[in-house]
Amino acid sequence: MSGHLLFFADAQSVHTQRWVGAMAERGWRCSVVSRLPHEIAGAQVHALGTPDGKLPWFTALPRVRALAARLRPDLVHGHYVTSYGLWAAACGQGPCVLTGWGSDILLSPRQSRLVRAITGWSLRRARLITADSQDMLDEIRHYRPRAPLQQIYWGADTSKFRPMPRPARPFRIVSLRAWDRLYNIDVVLQAVALLRQRLPGEALELHLLGGGPLEAELRAQARSLGLDGVAHFHGRVDEDRMAALVNQAHVSVSIPSSDATSVALLESMAAGLAVVVSDLPANRQWVDAAGGVLLPPRDAAALAGALASLMADPASLPARGAANRARVEPEASRRHQMDRMDALYRGLLRQAGGGR
Repeated sequence: MSGHLLFFADAQSVHTQRWVGAMAERGWRCSVVSRLPHEIAGAQVHALGTPDGKLPWFTALPRVRALAARLRPDLVHGHYVTSYGLWAAACGQGPCVLTGWGSDILLSPRQSRLVRAITGWSLRRARLITADSQDMLDEIRHYRPRAPLQQIYWGADTSKFRPMPRPARPFRIVSLRAWDRLYNIDVVLQAVALLRQRLPGEALELHLLGGGPLEAELRAQARSLGLDGVAHFHGRVDEDRMAALVNQAHVSVSIPSSDATSVALLESMAAGLAVVVSDLPANRQWVDAAGGVLLPPRDAAALAGALASLMADPASLPARGAANRARVEPEASRRHQMDRMDALYRGLLRQAGGGR
C-alpha cells in the first residue's frame, strides 16, 4: 500500500474514474469526495449531494473539512481548480495537489473577479499543480503559485486505440466530444451536410459519441439537414465500444471553441486517424500538417473543405495516421502518464515525511 489519496473530483466523470482507477492499480488507497455519487472501482466514494450552483461550493466547506479530518489522507488532490480544487485547498489536510482541466483555468476566471480570486487562492495553497497543456500552465503562472508545475496528460490507452485496416468506403468521420455548446457539434453537422452536397454519391458516415444536454436539438438539426442514415448518435459508451468505433473511422473531428489537451484527440491519434481540429494553442502542440488540419472552430465551410480534401486523397490517410500514432506513443500513453503521476505523488509524500 502506497498511502491514502483523497480525491476531490466528479465521480461521474470518466476522466476521474480512469485517474483514480490507475492509482488504485498502483497500490494507493483511494477515496473520492464528489458532489454526486458514482461507483469507482478500487475507491471509496463519498457523495455530499450538494445542489448545483456556485454558493453550495462554499456552504459545503464545513462538511468537507469534517470529512477530510475523519479520513486523514496522506495526500489530497483536487480536480478542476474552480470547484473541487477549492474543496481540496480548504479541506485542512495535505499536502495538496491541484489539476486544471481546461475551462477552470482558461475561461471561468475571466468571467468573474470572484472566481479569479478563488482560483489564485487555491493555486497558491497547492504543493504540486498539473495541467495537460502548455497554455494552461502559462495561465497558471500568472497567479504566482508556490508549487512546481507539471504537464501531465490524461493519456490514451494505446493498446485499445490502435491503427486497424479500414476499407476506403464508407468514409467514416468520428467525433468524441460532448454534445454541448463548447464543442460545436452543430457545426460538425452543418459541415457534413455541405460535404454531402459537394459529393452526393459518396458513401459517408458520421459517428457522434459523447452525449450531452443538446441531444434533442442536435438530432432535430440532423433530420432537418437530411442526415438520417448518415449521422449516428451513439452517446456515451464504454471505452471498449468507443475504441471499436474510433478504430474503424478514417478521420476524427474535434472543433471546440476552447480546449486543453483533449483525451479525444490523443485517442484518435493513437488509433492512427487523420484529425481535423480547432486552431487552438493546445492542439498546436500535437497536430501539424503531417497528421491533420487546424481550422477555425465555427467555420462549417472550412471544415467541409478539409474533409473533402481528405476524402479525395485516401492514399494520404495511412501516412497521416502513422505520424499521429508516432506522435502520441509512448509520451501520451495513459500508462506512461499515470506512472509519472504515481512518481510525483511518492516524491511529494517523501517531502512531507511520509517516507513511502
